Amino acid sequence: MAAAEKMIDLPADAPIQFFDLKAQQATIRPALEQRWTTILDHGRYIGGPEVDECEAKLCEFTGAADAVAVGSGTQALVMPLIALGYGHGDAVFIPGFTYNATANAVLLAGATPVLVDIDPGTFNMDPEDLERKIQRVKGTRNLRARAVIPVDLYGLPANYTAIQEVADAHGLRIVADAAQSFGGKQEGKWIGTLAEISATSFYPTKTLGGYGDGGAILVRDKEMGELLRSIRWHGTGDNRKESIRVGINGRCDSIQCAVVSEKLDIFEAERQRRIVAASVYEQRLAGKVETQSVKQGDEPAYGLYTVRVPDRDAVRAKLSEAGIPTAIYYDTPIHQMPAFEQFAPARGLPECERASREVLSLPMHPYLSEDQVHRVCDTLLGALQR
Repeated sequence: MAAAEKMIDLPADAPIQFFDLKAQQATIRPALEQRWTTILDHGRYIGGPEVDECEAKLCEFTGAADAVAVGSGTQALVMPLIALGYGHGDAVFIPGFTYNATANAVLLAGATPVLVDIDPGTFNMDPEDLERKIQRVKGTRNLRARAVIPVDLYGLPANYTAIQEVADAHGLRIVADAAQSFGGKQEGKWIGTLAEISATSFYPTKTLGGYGDGGAILVRDKEMGELLRSIRWHGTGDNRKESIRVGINGRCDSIQCAVVSEKLDIFEAERQRRIVAASVYEQRLAGKVETQSVKQGDEPAYGLYTVRVPDRDAVRAKLSEAGIPTAIYYDTPIHQMPAFEQFAPARGLPECERASREVLSLPMHPYLSEDQVHRVCDTLLGALQR
């Protein structure tokens, strides 16, 4: 049976869910139960054949040279920084409007996060501010500019062309934070191949999620893939006994890899449904609320659909009263969180701060019907007119 034919359709009047993992599970549960029985039978809960299968499928889908399944999206960011040898005294540039995992990963590797403001239209790293922040670091004696971690916020690819130009001009490496963007494209290339190293997450609500924590690192260079495999198993060699380098426990278990492999079989069909839902949002909302800017050549993964609205809390309350769930990603920029205040730029990050006051994420998942998306739009537009 084709993947699209496997997927269930919910009634038009069904309650609207922000994410709907139950509908997805109804599509794949029999196959998952069969996979779990296989794992119970062979007993290789760590490092089983499901890990190799998942990695091969990730490469086949994205065109990456190699894929390394790991224990979380955060590990998928930390391990490349370890592999590249970054640590004390090294500056890693990240956007100030992202999940805290991006900053934590830099610090866990021993490096220093330098926060960059965002483009107000895309919510992604502003290449012009990146250039400014690199110049400032180069004007100091205590930090070396080493790497950039662009974040594909809400599933929209960062401006990799412009960021790569800046990085190349200063000799910086790029590690993409693609936790929210698996399934997106830029200029015809899949997320996972737009940077030399890309980290993604298998958190359950991601576009490609497991049923627990997990993630993957996608690379252009197979030698880097082998190095990361060593690091994820405590830096051991082929016999997995003697450490030949510093590493961590970064393994993704067989069960999560089995779930991800099964979801990959329906992923393209789900991706197309996300695109349909997003197109309805865009048609109904463009020019009436500020939607995320998508430049020509970009194909977002639509992990989230996020708009800017005035008087956000009041609007959100009206949507909730009408049974429309929403979420805020994120209400506090990185430099205003207690753990990271010491890294706040002297003049702040004005676009990050403004976005944190205005963004509102609407329901987005492959099992939203077009009628449901219209209901969301009707309610949102009505709330804005009151």
